[in-house]
Amino acid sequence: MTELVPLLLSAFVLGLLGGGHCLGMCGGLMGALTMAIPAEQRGKRLRLLVAYNLGRVLSYAAAGLLVGLAGWAVAKSPAAMALRVVAALLLIAMGLYLAGWWSGLTRIETMGRGLWRHIQPVASRLMPVRNMPQALFLGTLWGWLPCGLVYSTLLWSASQGDALDSALLMLAFGIGTWPVLLATGLAAERMTALLRKRGVRMAGGIMVILFGLWTLPGPHQQWLMGH
Repeated sequence: MTELVPLLLSAFVLGLLGGGHCLGMCGGLMGALTMAIPAEQRGKRLRLLVAYNLGRVLSYAAAGLLVGLAGWAVAKSPAAMALRVVAALLLIAMGLYLAGWWSGLTRIETMGRGLWRHIQPVASRLMPVRNMPQALFLGTLWGWLPCGLVYSTLLWSASQGDALDSALLMLAFGIGTWPVLLATGLAAERMTALLRKRGVRMAGGIMVILFGLWTLPGPHQQWLMGH
């Protein structure tokens, strides 16, 4: 379990650094969800926003478990190395996107649009939100919104070759995205304005690129792990 701690921290930081992308992908949706809270429920806004995000993060963990099972199935085969390379390349591509240097990763997000077309009508029927279970369920549906950052992280988590580890990594990643999206829902202009600054986005992008390079298989992995 101790070997997983650095990876969990990495997943959390990846979610945190992806805040700029989260604003672009989910900021408008978060605002819409907030507006969907009836006036008489505004006093419970924070609790409902937490429920939204808890549902979203639980969806990430469930997706992590599913792809982790696939990663476990190929863990002892040559496909495991290929999976790790693809995951690393996607992380590098995401870093380039976050920094504003390349937008090709947005094409990957089209992969999930077919599924989202079936989920979106169900989510729409849950608004306006009036209670915590409703907000939680809406959040679990929101978690399946097509997102290149989520897809990249899913592949990276699957490359660990363990379903439970993959689910925990996606859980940590999801928790890392909380500050930005909660701030958006609470109209925390200072934080959202900070994350929209080009310098901050570039710094986050560079960190994700470095993380992708670290993920690539090679001698550096053995050196970093101490064996």
